[in-house]
Amino acid sequence: MRSKPRSDLSISNAEQHSMTISLSAVRNIHLAAQGLLSPAKTKATKEDVLACIRRMGVLQIDTIHVVARSPYLVLWSRLGQYTSSWLDELLAEGQLFEYWSHEASFLPIESFSRYRHQMLKPEGLGWKYNQTWLQENRTQVKQVLQHIKKFGACRSADFERKDGKGGGWWDWKPEKRSLEVLFTTGQVMVSKRQGFQRVYDLTERVHPNWNDKRDMRPVLDEQRDQVIDAVRALGVCKASWIADYFRMKKLAPDITPEYLCQQGFLKQIEVEGWAGSAFYHPDHEALVNKAKQGKLRATHTCLLSPFDPVVWDRKRALELFNFDYRLECYTPEAKRQFGYFTLPILRKGQLIGRVDAKAHRKLKEMEIKSVHLEEGVEISESLCKDLAKALSAFAKWHETPGIRIERCDQKILKKGLIALLN
Repeated sequence: MRSKPRSDLSISNAEQHSMTISLSAVRNIHLAAQGLLSPAKTKATKEDVLACIRRMGVLQIDTIHVVARSPYLVLWSRLGQYTSSWLDELLAEGQLFEYWSHEASFLPIESFSRYRHQMLKPEGLGWKYNQTWLQENRTQVKQVLQHIKKFGACRSADFERKDGKGGGWWDWKPEKRSLEVLFTTGQVMVSKRQGFQRVYDLTERVHPNWNDKRDMRPVLDEQRDQVIDAVRALGVCKASWIADYFRMKKLAPDITPEYLCQQGFLKQIEVEGWAGSAFYHPDHEALVNKAKQGKLRATHTCLLSPFDPVVWDRKRALELFNFDYRLECYTPEAKRQFGYFTLPILRKGQLIGRVDAKAHRKLKEMEIKSVHLEEGVEISESLCKDLAKALSAFAKWHETPGIRIERCDQKILKKGLIALLN
């Protein structure tokens, strides 16, 4: 989103510094900015899916599917019972595109310019771009590009593997690696997905209205707007949280939040218990005032994806919610503490625990392998009702209405949930 400095700010810099809010207020503003403060009030539409992604600014992609894949689950947490194919349709229609942001991500097409800079100069993308491999395999890459030009869009699976091998990314067939290089350098884009597999086509076919000479904006302007968009998406944030949201590098002096406050793009505020100022976007002025008055209430209970923006920055989740979280799917089973793919439980402004779930789609059953509540969370009738309702909605959306609870750390919780779900 292109930003303009605000000249109509109602609170002066001096007044901003004297304004202090509580940590619980910051949590609620953060959840409101992320669309997680209260349940969706109306049945979701495809336009709501696009608006949700625009609000977050980025929707991270992950392929693990013991439950619904992460991007679909992130949307469900905010929209409720929506039609998951709408995400695929928005990509195919050109409303969204894929590129590296907070890892591989779906992005609003209006942000294409800022990522086009990375496509044309991908050296800063680290492991995502291997210049040496490109130089050594330039002929192979050119052949794949010519194939797409001549025959049209293709998938990696369209190229037959001839060496009999197969394995992780380090053992990709040459055509797949060539497609990834062409994607990272912006010569091809993902035109759509089939069975969640990428379909690649020439950039000029996927985004025909784009012209580098006409449409590119200065890189510093794009980086400035990326900082502003990150602050808007975070609600109220520490300076140290900003760069990670879109995986930016160290911020240049002209795009630090302090400098952007001086320019009228952002505002400062004090938070009880925090050293140094926090920052928020002027669009959230009403939310900040409402939170300061104690009138911004969190009422939503749901499960979150491990790759939800609320928890993908593990340090931020700890500082904001006192929630120490990590994904254990890459940890040997014997060493896991909570489970393979645990989903954080958001309840009324707090991260109260985690659920390890697996959808058995053919059996139409949702297996709840474990439920763990954080230390100090009091088990009550209302908590059991909220969690049972969230689990029921989660299972219904997966089309696995039967719910089987295997283990809860607290027997009284398991008993209460089973009674409510049966």
